[in-house]
Amino acid sequence: MKIAFLGTSAFAVPALRALVEAGHDVAAVYTRAPKPAGRGQQERKTPVHELADQLGLSVHTPRSLKSDEEAASFKALDLDAAVVVSYGHILPKSFLDAPVLGCINIHGSLLPRWRGAAPIHRAILAGDAETGVTTMRMDEGLDTGPMLLAESTPISAADTAESVHDRLAELGARLIVSTLDGLMRKSIDAVVQPEQGVTYAHKLGKEEGVLDWRRPAAELERKVRAFHPWPGTSFEAPRDNGVERIKVLAATLTLAGGAPGTISIARDGFPVVTCGVGGLKLLKLQRPGKSAQAADSFLRGFALDAGTVLASPAVVRLPT
Repeated sequence: MKIAFLGTSAFAVPALRALVEAGHDVAAVYTRAPKPAGRGQQERKTPVHELADQLGLSVHTPRSLKSDEEAASFKALDLDAAVVVSYGHILPKSFLDAPVLGCINIHGSLLPRWRGAAPIHRAILAGDAETGVTTMRMDEGLDTGPMLLAESTPISAADTAESVHDRLAELGARLIVSTLDGLMRKSIDAVVQPEQGVTYAHKLGKEEGVLDWRRPAAELERKVRAFHPWPGTSFEAPRDNGVERIKVLAATLTLAGGAPGTISIARDGFPVVTCGVGGLKLLKLQRPGKSAQAADSFLRGFALDAGTVLASPAVVRLPT
């Protein structure tokens, strides 16, 4: 099958590799343009761009897809299908309509649950028992197109956004190969998404990662896992005449008493913070510009004394 691949992030890399290995003719790869990064501000290619170069594929990095020239160039590829995975540009109707079989998207949730930008993080944060990948034929809506195939995977109590991301990326790679095979064989019937069960995975913001000790400990523990590695979770701790923001990289549930934000020290030497319900034992912490440490070792160089009450942030509201 002659296809184009539109993707940018690491989530899309296994899918591109799998499509090439399956023998599809990847006529063009569209990805975001290189951006300055690092201390030297040298231009860095996207993960998809790097793989495409390794595979000898033609790469396009348009700043926008809205021009008539871009639409004509895409249509001239004469594609059977286009595969879109974590691309970062909204596809205009001229792109959606160009391939014979349409534009097929790999979405990191079991649609219609968690449409939107951050489905993996929101699934963990909500305490979902499972998530998965859905392939769909794209329309002009936000992840609203008819579904083609889906496969689920459980979310364990130890899963982070990073571990689920990697698992779904590989699952999506297998599923897109099966999807294109089914479309070629005409053995897949597209299914309109039901209106019941729709939820939206709003984009993450750094301010959401500030821990509010008034919330239940179970919710905060999920947030630590859901926001790892980005945007991360943190709290402000008293330091000298001010405060210092401390990152929480790992935590677990425990019992605790006192007002929300009150610190106690467990028998094993790890700090515990009282929450609105229950307590959160902090397992791994990191100061700005320093290496991450086990929290018991962290306390040897940073005072989090028993009885100290940590402040909670102002209420953070999700975008609508």
